[in-house]
Amino acid sequence: MRKSAFILPVIIGAGVIALLSVFIVDERESALVLQFSKIIDVKEDPGLGFKIPFIQQIVRYDDRILSRDIEPLEVTPLDDRRLVVDAFARYRIVDVRRFREAVGDGGIPFAESRLDSILRSRTREVLGSVSSNDILSSDRATLMLRIRNAAITEAKELGIEVVDVRLKRTDLPAQNLDATFARMRAEREREAADEIARGNEAAQRVRAQADRTQVELVSDAKRQAEITRGEADAKSNAIFNEAFGADAEFFEFYRSLDAYRVALKGENSSIVMSPDGDFFNYFNDAGIGSGTPAADQQPVASGDAATTDAEPETEANAASGDTGASSGASTSGVLDDAAATTSGQTATE
Repeated sequence: MRKSAFILPVIIGAGVIALLSVFIVDERESALVLQFSKIIDVKEDPGLGFKIPFIQQIVRYDDRILSRDIEPLEVTPLDDRRLVVDAFARYRIVDVRRFREAVGDGGIPFAESRLDSILRSRTREVLGSVSSNDILSSDRATLMLRIRNAAITEAKELGIEVVDVRLKRTDLPAQNLDATFARMRAEREREAADEIARGNEAAQRVRAQADRTQVELVSDAKRQAEITRGEADAKSNAIFNEAFGADAEFFEFYRSLDAYRVALKGENSSIVMSPDGDFFNYFNDAGIGSGTPAADQQPVASGDAATTDAEPETEANAASGDTGASSGASTSGVLDDAAATTSGQTATE
């Protein structure tokens, strides 16, 4: 009984010591075995490890790629246009021993603070050597590569490898935004004014060309119309001349009848002129001015009668002080008799 009471605590103590002597290293981390803050061993491969309980201790560090956001910093490029840059970095611990020696008990927070200082200084150095347009252009990737390469050398002293550096955002300081936006607005308004001016100039050219084309088309159309009208007048005059040459007496009589028809057009038309004028040449019974022989006028009996009946009325009007006004109805009768005379004369011929 006494032996079992003694052996049991020994077994328990041995088990506790055995558990404290064993540690497990995960594949995502590396471990340091420290004895009185001095590095005794480095365990980077995953698996079991052993240490002296109560004397040695294990410090673990993440072996994966870690991310670090850099506080926004203000940089001044070559063109003195200040910019606020927001960046982040990707890094990992590649040398655990050196990392422990560099940061001591501060661990990853102290290492990240040192890394921030390195990245901020290198970012200012690289971005300060170029213009703001280069920072905002497609050359940005080249600039980020330069920042990473510049930070790698200093980060190696910490046992850290800088994998990548990226610029998340590049803005203007708040106090410069209004002035920058006003300048951008003025530039856009100037460009818009230039575009409007060029558009108006092009529109004026188009309008001038259209007006010129219109004038040319109208002038050509008028010229063609005048040519066509002249040719038509020439043909018309030729036809009239041919008709006049065939029978001058009849042609003159026909033109006079047409003049009567146009002058006395309407149901109640009147004309006032001297009865001795050439216009009433064919209303005289003797055919004054007609140039027709007396023998040729013998078949025109009805026309002479109509003309004789019309003469007393004309003389009466002249005696009463009128100037030879005739009514539309009597004139229509005269025109009908003249037409009958024309038909009679044509039949006689």
